[in-house]
Amino acid sequence: MINIGIIGGSGYTGGELIRLLLNHPKANINFIYSTTRAGKDITTAHPDLLGQTDLKFTGDVNLNVDLVFLCLGHGNSTTFLTQNSFSSNTKIIDLSNDFRLHNDAILNKKEFIYGLPETNKDKIKTANYIANPGCFATAIQLALLPLAKANILHNSVHINAVTGSTGAGVKPSDSTHFSWRNNNVSWYKPFTHQHLGEIGESLMSYNYEIGELLFLPQRGNFARGIFATAYTKYKGSLEDAYELYTNFYADAKFTNVSNTEIHLKQVVNTNQCHLHLHLHNGNLLVTSAIDNLLKGASGQAVQNMNLMYGFNEDEGLKLKASAF
Repeated sequence: MINIGIIGGSGYTGGELIRLLLNHPKANINFIYSTTRAGKDITTAHPDLLGQTDLKFTGDVNLNVDLVFLCLGHGNSTTFLTQNSFSSNTKIIDLSNDFRLHNDAILNKKEFIYGLPETNKDKIKTANYIANPGCFATAIQLALLPLAKANILHNSVHINAVTGSTGAGVKPSDSTHFSWRNNNVSWYKPFTHQHLGEIGESLMSYNYEIGELLFLPQRGNFARGIFATAYTKYKGSLEDAYELYTNFYADAKFTNVSNTEIHLKQVVNTNQCHLHLHLHNGNLLVTSAIDNLLKGASGQAVQNMNLMYGFNEDEGLKLKASAF
């Protein structure tokens, strides 16, 4: 058993992390830190856990736990780690974007490894500090990495991805209000989304030039999930493309290449990523679907924890989608 602390446990990613760890056979939640809910029952923020735990939020931090998850807003993890010095034996998995880019990966001599298991598994296994990938970044990288490795991603890539309202976090805003989001679709941050940086670094890690990434994020009128489509010029056959993808993901525990069209309900409430390929007049269309809170955040964080501690990669993550 490993003793675990959670920093910022009242948000969506914190709640999903608690749910997963409560059912993980080798994890013990030592504390769940919150500045706004200290002393209150966990179920005041996460009523879906009613009857499953009597844990309470705390305002105290145990600096000697085996592992701490940081579920803080972007920019806040750096501040928190500067103000709180964890034991040198404490491993850290950060779910913000503070340490994902190469230039941001080191803080106070702690080097954060980019935690995408499909490409960085060996480094994750020996790491003490992990920068968990972003949700859009996970879906899009998994759609494009096989092409980058094969050195055939030189042309522009057009990417459209729609995400559920939980991607905006638990704090209400104009664009997450029910009466605005319901029966509505809109785009935001066109061609400038913050996840483009980590996507580009991962694709270029194979030392090949890549074409321009034209990414249009969209808000969907549903709660959770990301459905992404990416298309680019491709000279091979569809059979060649499928061989490329199935070989690339042959050892990937949670990434599946489907011969039939995919949809979002296949992955919601799971740590799976589903991919599908379609070829039309020399354009390869790659469709990718994940749950933004699981494979895009807390599920992938637990997957990284499993790798760091030598557990089975799918320990605590054998989840079934609610397809109907």
